[in-house]
Amino acid sequence: MSNWQQNLRYKYAMASVMEKIIVLNVLLFVLTILSGTLGFLFNIKGDFWVEWLVFPKDLSDLLWKPWSIVSYAFMHAGFFHLLFNMWILYFAGRFFLDYFSPKKFLNYYLLGAISGALIFMLSYNLFPAFQGIGKSHLIGASASVMAILVGIATRVPNMQIRLFLLGNVKLWNIAAVFVFLDFVRIPLGNAGGHLAHLGGAFLGYFYSTQLAKGNDIGAGFERFVDSLVAMFSFSSSSKSTSRKSNMRTVHKKRPSNSTAKTSVSKDEKQKKIDAILDKISKSGYDSLSKEEKDFLFNAGKDI
Repeated sequence: MSNWQQNLRYKYAMASVMEKIIVLNVLLFVLTILSGTLGFLFNIKGDFWVEWLVFPKDLSDLLWKPWSIVSYAFMHAGFFHLLFNMWILYFAGRFFLDYFSPKKFLNYYLLGAISGALIFMLSYNLFPAFQGIGKSHLIGASASVMAILVGIATRVPNMQIRLFLLGNVKLWNIAAVFVFLDFVRIPLGNAGGHLAHLGGAFLGYFYSTQLAKGNDIGAGFERFVDSLVAMFSFSSSSKSTSRKSNMRTVHKKRPSNSTAKTSVSKDEKQKKIDAILDKISKSGYDSLSKEEKDFLFNAGKDI
């Protein structure tokens, strides 16, 4: 494995869930641009696959692609659409991860997408203003981003954020401005999108207020996501497991001082990690040996 591949592995292992979601959004946007360009050059519909990921307004279409209730939140219609969403996600996500776990971040993101999609579909099928409108779809991470922003603003509403020339502004005030702008812009264009944003905002507010009361409304969904991850992990490791199936494992009783040994082992491991990080800060990642890079990568997976 080359140095750049090892470097990429290390950076991926150490990246936060927020950073991984941002990277996924960017990669899918780049893929959309590339497939559209190739489609133009060869005079074919190169971005046909996008239609299978965006969320439709009609329930009959949703039945053919149920995954779109989440997948649309990783797609974007243009560069500035992507840039603005990822900037807000990074801004709010940093504070969010100071108070919530990475799994909660994923919960808010995905449940915010689902909430936004349902509000979008209900609005287009219930409100008279949308009667007679043909095919329409929802695309973009805005509902998920609003869930993250409003979620952390509900958790720490009085946190002071320094904004350019405005000085210190409370986090809740920032979130309230975004919600207000989405509401008043409904009749001005992209009504379905703004309604979806409000759906994500509501999810973020409701989720955080329930957590404050000790009620995790996303616990069941979190277990569902964990089961999916475990299922795919099992599938990917089935070959290696079958090779070891004939091996017998013997469990021995640990000595009475095992706790002390474990503590010493953790201290030694941390010292080694600190030494490697010091080496990176002085000489760069490429100065590490293969053993050091592998050790740091495996340590990152255990965090």
